[in-house]
Amino acid sequence: MSDPSTVGRQFVDFYYQTFDSNRAGLASLYRDMSMLSFEGQITVGTKNVVEKLTSLPFQQVRHVVATCDAQFGSPNGSILVTVTGQLMIDEETQPQFFTQTFHLYPEGGSFFVYNDIFRLVLGM
Repeated sequence: MSDPSTVGRQFVDFYYQTFDSNRAGLASLYRDMSMLSFEGQITVGTKNVVEKLTSLPFQQVRHVVATCDAQFGSPNGSILVTVTGQLMIDEETQPQFFTQTFHLYPEGGSFFVYNDIFRLVLGM
């Protein structure tokens, strides 16, 4: 079995680098059964998830990861990854804090995002 911490960190690095440079490039990480909860709005399926992510109302974003914790999510080798960090959006000088949890499901020697839950942390 893969080490969850290593897989989680590699996934997070790839995910946010891709998100920050080309959100449409995240499509390969999702499947038709994948679910995204973004600020409480649930989206299902690769096409709908990518549409949601690419329609977010900003031009530039940079994720700064503060913590990345990972552990096995089930006996089948799935991995849960929880991230906290900051978002630098467009020309804003004040970061927005966020938390995001991914449930990575094994598939053919790799993983795809089965669940993706994103929330801004307001009031900090």
